[in-house]
Amino acid sequence: MSAQLSLTARLNTSALDSRRGVIRLHPEAVAALGVREWDAVSLTGSRTTAAVVALAGADVPAGTALLDDVTLSNAGLREDTTVIVAPVTVLGARSVTLAGSKLATGSVSAATLRQALLGKVMTVGDTVSLLPRDLGPGTSTSAASAALATAVGITWTSELLTVSGTDPDGPVSVQPNSMVNWGNGIASGPAQGPATAPTPQPPTSQTPTSQPPTPHPESIRPTITFDDLKGAHTQAAKLTDWLKLALDEPQLLETLGATANLGVLLSGPLGVGKATLARVVCAKRRLIELDGPEIGALAAQERLGAVAAAVASVRESRGVLLISDIDALLPSAPDRPPEPVATLILTELRTAVATRGVAFIATSAVPDALDARLRAPDLCDRELGLSLPDGATRKQLLEVLLRSVPTDPPTGLDLDEIGGRTPGFVVADLQALVREAALRAAARASADGKPPTLTQDDLTGALTVIRPLSRSATEEVSVGSVTLADVGDMVATKQALTEAVLWPLQHPDTFARLGVDPPRGVLLYGPPGCGKTFVVRALASTGRLSVHAVKGAELMDKWVGSSEKAVRELFRRARDSAPSLVFLDEIDALAPRRGQSFDSGVTDRVVAALLTELDGIDPLRDVVVLGATNRPDLIDPALLRPGRLEKLVFVEPPDAQARRDILRTAGKSIPLAADVNLDTVADELDGYSAADCVALLREAALTAMRRLIDAADVTAADVQAARQNVRPSLDPVQVAALRAFSENQ
Repeated sequence: MSAQLSLTARLNTSALDSRRGVIRLHPEAVAALGVREWDAVSLTGSRTTAAVVALAGADVPAGTALLDDVTLSNAGLREDTTVIVAPVTVLGARSVTLAGSKLATGSVSAATLRQALLGKVMTVGDTVSLLPRDLGPGTSTSAASAALATAVGITWTSELLTVSGTDPDGPVSVQPNSMVNWGNGIASGPAQGPATAPTPQPPTSQTPTSQPPTPHPESIRPTITFDDLKGAHTQAAKLTDWLKLALDEPQLLETLGATANLGVLLSGPLGVGKATLARVVCAKRRLIELDGPEIGALAAQERLGAVAAAVASVRESRGVLLISDIDALLPSAPDRPPEPVATLILTELRTAVATRGVAFIATSAVPDALDARLRAPDLCDRELGLSLPDGATRKQLLEVLLRSVPTDPPTGLDLDEIGGRTPGFVVADLQALVREAALRAAARASADGKPPTLTQDDLTGALTVIRPLSRSATEEVSVGSVTLADVGDMVATKQALTEAVLWPLQHPDTFARLGVDPPRGVLLYGPPGCGKTFVVRALASTGRLSVHAVKGAELMDKWVGSSEKAVRELFRRARDSAPSLVFLDEIDALAPRRGQSFDSGVTDRVVAALLTELDGIDPLRDVVVLGATNRPDLIDPALLRPGRLEKLVFVEPPDAQARRDILRTAGKSIPLAADVNLDTVADELDGYSAADCVALLREAALTAMRRLIDAADVTAADVQAARQNVRPSLDPVQVAALRAFSENQ
């Protein structure tokens, strides 16, 4: 059960937080909930809503929650009443539908609306303001405010909207690729099937449908140069060559019997810079740009009209048509017939590609979710993929982002450290990191009156807040600050994990020189409570890895294909945040022996999906899979062969020396009396696991409290009394069976 707190709701009078969907909590309350600043929490009063949590000032009591008036209303609360706060899983919104005043709905475009709501967390029935969150990572900036002031006037700051629909259901967060549109109270998801969508008549280029979004032929040209595209020079050079041949020298291709048509799909993780690369390459060309989520949020007739108008403009002026996040405009529909308007949109795009002197570029962060017809030879016949930046590239990107920023020391910051501590970060994440660090530096300069300068501490402090886009909607294991060096026992286990996980990441040149591939996966097995999960956290902290955890049979789903899709998504997230660990806890429940289940083959298909991901066509790079179990005999044998979970590590129950180390570590925060001899206690705890040893000291402290609520220390008598309540949990038969399994490997 997740942690939850009952707090006293108070009105937040700070203008900085006004109507921005942020709840302020004392740092102790944030720690007790097990969340980080800028994560989402649920708020329950007379109704349940969600908000983003931020840290309150030191003068705010630990039992108080500061909410703005809109958030108080969303939770059905009055000031000084009780609000229940709990962690909540928030998914990125595919679409959000809102209702507002006639002025707002008629003046604010879908793109501006999405920018204003960026980073806000909401549920159906909530009231939200147009004030951008503008606090924490991944939020909008002054661009949204300027656009709203132009569209609505001075009243935009007091405009309130109602959330009438979300896809998926439940709390969602507005993302850069979410479809945000005005509606009439009907939930709006991705494009619906032909049963609900009208069949439009294709408009001519001279008579587009009613007020489609205006293409942007005079888009603001990039302020960055080709050299600033760190890590993407190869892709940019290739796209430049393609455009040169197709638009500037088409006769060369035609002489060789080939057409000069050019349609390119740029794919890569969200925020990696796909649209930016296209804009830089096309800096000296006529570029007409459409926003996929904005167009996809329109009615079918208006969608077609917007695309037709853009195609007519690019055919007339000769140039490049760029559609960003095209998966929101042309989503795949594997379970239903294609929507009629999608066919007409593809026809318009074909016309553009077939026109001499015109090129078409589309971007997508989820190319698997695209209408398959877009990859036809007469449309996007070429694809360029952008990958996640590695540590060296992240350092170069930070240098570009900070090149005009005053720093302390003036000679520069240690960006090697920041680059190494940001696995899975794309350029958008690094921008958010720099902005969060700038907020800290600006607050310090405002307080002391000195000129603002960015320090190393500002960047490292921002690392505790910023989570990369690839993991913004997923739960991860909290690795903390404990490293393998802090683990006193488990010498053999630590050495095995160091060789299998850390060496391939820290010394890849040695593996290449010796011509061997590093181990793909490791299986930790041992009795319960012996520290398997603990050592994984320490390993991740030592290697600065992101950890994607699955407990037991969490991936199992009754719907056909859903479990296999969940496995693919798990490994996709791991690749996107590499270097990373995929931690499969209780793997015997997830991948038992095939042919012995009675669940219509779901378990067998999950095992097959795991085998494919571990040792399939698409290799795992900088991703290590760790499984943990206390029943290795139940796991499908195919998972344990070389190339998969090939390294089997037996986590032995702690011996006397290990128990001493565990007790000393656990006792650092407990005031032990002089008569407590941990060495003697450890010798007497035969059959106790690591978890039992920790539980014994905790129970001893509670015994001291029962003896005297103001007790200053824990005595030997308290420890002996605690042993009556905390019994050894290790089963000798199970330990013997696991040791026999280890000897037979």
